[in-house]
Formats: sequence, structure tokens, C-alpha cells
Amino acid sequence: MYNERIRQDHFFKKAKEQGYPARSVFKLSEIDKKYQLIRSGNFVLDLGCAPGSWLKYLSEKVGKRGKVIGIDLQDINLELAENTVFIKKDINDLSYEDLGEKRFNIIVSDMAPKTTGGKSADAARSLELNEVAFEVVKKYLKKGGHFLFKVFESREAHDFTKDLTKYFKEVKRYSPKATRKASSEFYVTCKSYKS
Repeated sequence: MYNERIRQDHFFKKAKEQGYPARSVFKLSEIDKKYQLIRSGNFVLDLGCAPGSWLKYLSEKVGKRGKVIGIDLQDINLELAENTVFIKKDINDLSYEDLGEKRFNIIVSDMAPKTTGGKSADAARSLELNEVAFEVVKKYLKKGGHFLFKVFESREAHDFTKDLTKYFKEVKRYSPKATRKASSEFYVTCKSYKS
């Protein structure tokens, strides 16, 4: 337990030192390095982007030729680069006026429900968020694009992940080092959207 606290404090302090709001940036950067998701010039949609660590990382990776749009119900306290737009909105209410036609190379989601401590209830709510996120993917992700999301472990989450193989050429689950050992969360990388 003590070693785990030290490890997590390390990620937290490192994030702050590098100008990121949260340690979650190291989860994304590790996944990105492993699966080579994000490239210069990409258009990226970040669902549930608060407090903004993923938004900042994505902005840096896509560069001046790329664009990142972040969506969240909560405000973010982050100075945005010129290639980044923040929309305060429920993802259920997104429209073509907000986002345009299918133009995103990547859609990412680090959304998580407010946890209750009940594993099955939290997992069910996490899965609901990802089902909504996938509806966004079907509307706005380009053919050949990628989808990355976080979900809590459950039988239903496993089935949902397995079902995504119908829509993507490659679907992989992964637990980054910055994830707390006690956490039941994992990430799913879906590459090369078929539709």
C-alpha cells in the first residue's frame, strides 16, 4: 500500500511539474506510444475532457495543422492552444452544428461516472457512458479512424468490447502503469473504423 501511494504521488507530482492538471496524461501517453494512435495534423475529439490533461497532450501531439475539440459538462481551468476548442455541453446533445460532418481521425473518452463504491453499479454506469460515446463515434469518426475509451471491468463491458470487433479491424484492452492497482478500470483501443 505504501509503495502504491509513493508511485501514485510520483505520477501526480510529475503531471503538475509538466503543466498537466492530472496524472491521467501518463495513461494516454503510454497508450499512444504503444498503439501509435495520434499523429501530427489529426483532428481529435476528446469526450469528457475535464480537467484537461488529455486535451493538452492531444493539442501538443497534433500540432498546428491539427485540431482538438474537447467536450464536458464541467468547466476546465486550462489555457487553450490555438488548435484547441472547448465546448461545455452534454455529449448526448452534440449536433452537426457543433462538430460538422464525419471528420475526426480519433475520438477519445476518459469519461467515468461518479463512483458510489458499488462495483457492479459503477461498472454499469461506466458502460452506459461508453455506449453513448460509441453513438458519437458512429456519427463523427472517419472511416479508418480510431476510438479509445476507459471502462470499468464487468462481464457486460467484456461483451461490449468484443462487439466492437464488428466495427474496427483491431480492438485491444490495456491497463497503463499510471492506473491505480486497486482500480477496476481499463482502456480499450479500437483501430481502423470500418464504416
